[in-house]
Amino acid sequence: MPFELNHISYHYADRKVIDDISLSIGSGKLYGIIGPNGSGKTTLLDLMARHRLPDEGEVNYQGLALSSFSKKQLAREIALVPQNFYINFPFTVKEIVMMGRYPHMPRFAAPSADDLNILHDVMQRTEINEFAHRYVTELSGGERQRVVFARALAQNTPVLILDEATSNLDINFSISLLNVAEQKVKQHGHTVVAVMQDINLAASYCDDLIFMSGGKIAACGSTATVLNAETLRTVFNIEAKVYRESYSQSLQVVFRK
Repeated sequence: MPFELNHISYHYADRKVIDDISLSIGSGKLYGIIGPNGSGKTTLLDLMARHRLPDEGEVNYQGLALSSFSKKQLAREIALVPQNFYINFPFTVKEIVMMGRYPHMPRFAAPSADDLNILHDVMQRTEINEFAHRYVTELSGGERQRVVFARALAQNTPVLILDEATSNLDINFSISLLNVAEQKVKQHGHTVVAVMQDINLAASYCDDLIFMSGGKIAACGSTATVLNAETLRTVFNIEAKVYRESYSQSLQVVFRK
């Protein structure tokens, strides 16, 4: 198991936002994390990426405490596409994506032929070649999001964590980038953990779903098992119908007004 979360809790001041969560995340699956605003989804990802440390409990990665890894070791294992990415320095798109290779490069070394091949491949797959030499500060929110996704792919890690990574994208690019994430899982046995707002996209791509509510796990398991009207009523307080759609070959959800 890449991740074992053992009774972890986390507080902001006096507010508990992660409340005694225990969870196993395995290899070769795409996990979707779904829940209302403020339910702790992003904080859970931050704990898995060690951007935050739990107040209680422990996060283990590959059988070892996550806290035992150096920053460079973690950067070779886990890549994060954050919900928000702000940069005020005029780096080009190509320079930003190349930053994903830094954990694999000796200090002060120039990029190797392998680094450049990976750079060109991920830029092509994320369809950002056309603005490779533009400054990232000149890009739209959606374009910037694709660049950050490409940087994470350039890290070439066995774990990819996505925090609403398609929130600023149109449906074409959302599907394109989720297809890339799915390929990492199916072709390479990697692990992808994604916070998603679009339940139908999550149903189409995710092997397992983790529903969060009030800092706790409300439901967790295979998409076919946990995506149902009762779970959606409990987590979101909505009425919905869940059915299997033959066109997408996945479960889909329709909502009652």
